[in-house]
Amino acid sequence: MKTRMTKLFGKQVMVEGLMAFGKLECGRRLLDFECCEDVEAEPFKSEFKVQGMRDGNLYMEEKAKRVRNKPIFRDDNASLSLGRNRRFYFVFSMEQERAEELPAELVRQAGVIARKVKKQLEDGAVW
Repeated sequence: MKTRMTKLFGKQVMVEGLMAFGKLECGRRLLDFECCEDVEAEPFKSEFKVQGMRDGNLYMEEKAKRVRNKPIFRDDNASLSLGRNRRFYFVFSMEQERAEELPAELVRQAGVIARKVKKQLEDGAVW
């Protein structure tokens, strides 16, 4: 039996079972694994990177959890945050039905946040 060499935290458990895989009508792939042994495991739900090989082998690795940036300033439809990469992010979102208000609200809310940033910088703020 082949196993991939990976750095593991904790214990790796090998189980035998049956795997069924195919495609749904919408084109998405479906994989089911049914364990044939008596195993007690902690249930979980997560996002995975999956690589299926030509020979039927399947390799899965859990994706890292998304880290959300905490907003420094917020307004009705906008926020300013500092990312882990030390870059500022200004995000603005508005419903399509309010498209006529978009230019004015974008300018207004960006101005409000810009004034708050300017005041913080004048007061010696360090983020």
